[in-house]
Amino acid sequence: MKKNAATRYARSEAYLDRATRVIPLGSQTFSKSITQYPAGVSPLALARGEGSRVWDLDGNEYLDFVNALLAISLGYTDLDVDKAVREQLALGTIFSLPHQLEAEVAELICECVPSAEMVRFGKNGSDATAGAVRLARAYTNCDQVLVCGYHGWQDWFIGSTPRNRGVPAATRALTHSFPYNDLSALAALLNQHEGKVACVILEPMNIAFPNAGYLEGVRELCTKHGALLVFDETITGFRFAKGGAQELFGVKPDLTTLGKGLANGFPLSAVCGRRDIMMLMEEIFFSFTLGGEALSLAAAKATINKIQRQPVIETMANRGERLVAGLSSLIEQESLGDLLSVSGHPTWSFLNIADTQKSTSWATKTLFLQEMFARGILVLSTHNISYAHSEADIDQLLGVYGEVLPFVHRAAVDGSVEQHLKVRPLQPLFRVRGDIK
Repeated sequence: MKKNAATRYARSEAYLDRATRVIPLGSQTFSKSITQYPAGVSPLALARGEGSRVWDLDGNEYLDFVNALLAISLGYTDLDVDKAVREQLALGTIFSLPHQLEAEVAELICECVPSAEMVRFGKNGSDATAGAVRLARAYTNCDQVLVCGYHGWQDWFIGSTPRNRGVPAATRALTHSFPYNDLSALAALLNQHEGKVACVILEPMNIAFPNAGYLEGVRELCTKHGALLVFDETITGFRFAKGGAQELFGVKPDLTTLGKGLANGFPLSAVCGRRDIMMLMEEIFFSFTLGGEALSLAAAKATINKIQRQPVIETMANRGERLVAGLSSLIEQESLGDLLSVSGHPTWSFLNIADTQKSTSWATKTLFLQEMFARGILVLSTHNISYAHSEADIDQLLGVYGEVLPFVHRAAVDGSVEQHLKVRPLQPLFRVRGDIK
């Protein structure tokens, strides 16, 4: 017997009531909160995961295409990673001096990532991007930073977005955003701030593939204007290729930041790049008590070793290609293209929802989530593929899409979205990745 929403998410609702008394939004992570998961029709907390699946507090099982915001790349409770962590746990987690794993994992990163000659570790992607920007400012003696994409919560970046409350105006004035795939816009900013730009930092790819010559053009502009080029590969690293997007597209930045794919969900990030730049880490201050924490390093070593010896990247790409092809075919066959489109890399693809004359994209997305969660699929608007996803998992997702997407399309076109909703629609938030045209 199918549970209704009140029964299906009863423990999630109780948890939300408890959590919001002591945690703003009830979550430590903005993208895991009720701003993204509509309370009343969503699982709001998870109890466990295994492979490609997770279970919520009510015992509901989900096929997971969120994968901890892309931090899970091999799958939940990966046997090789967990074995390495258990073995290291028996020896200790953090020490009074560096552990040899620091050098071992740094060497592995240098083997894989084309731009990496030296490495320093942090815990979050925001640590790494902030460290790279500080390093670039020290190396160039310039203050201005040009950004494209999402680069974390710290003042230097988030001040350039509408979520800038609490960031001093003086800090906000140092960061300027530019659109992806638009070399003329970047060139104009570099000319406007000639001689003052420390670095250009961008996600080498997110929603759209780079136009022919785009990344090469960014590289040339940075060299011409004396600015460092930083690739934020927090997501694309160890996902698009062993060496990340820079390997896939053949463009080498000066500095690279890594994070989510580095340790299969254990907290670890890295700044890496040219030796002459990285040596300034001896002079700036980029230091963490837990920067050399051994459990995460053990997880990273096991993760990278597995990527090197097994067809992890190829398998994720193949699964993602099947998904993108199947979803694109569904959209075409059912004439859903006025509302829905697919974009992105096969291992990190996007289902884009447009506004209609009778429904906003946010209201339509809320209905989409409501129906997907009810059918046991955990997805937001991206397909974050892991090595644990099977062919059957892709078939299951496409089967559910076949039920949900035509229904959502009809509601968005005829104006009945809110009649079908069991909760209020989600509200618009700031965007850091561009719209698909």
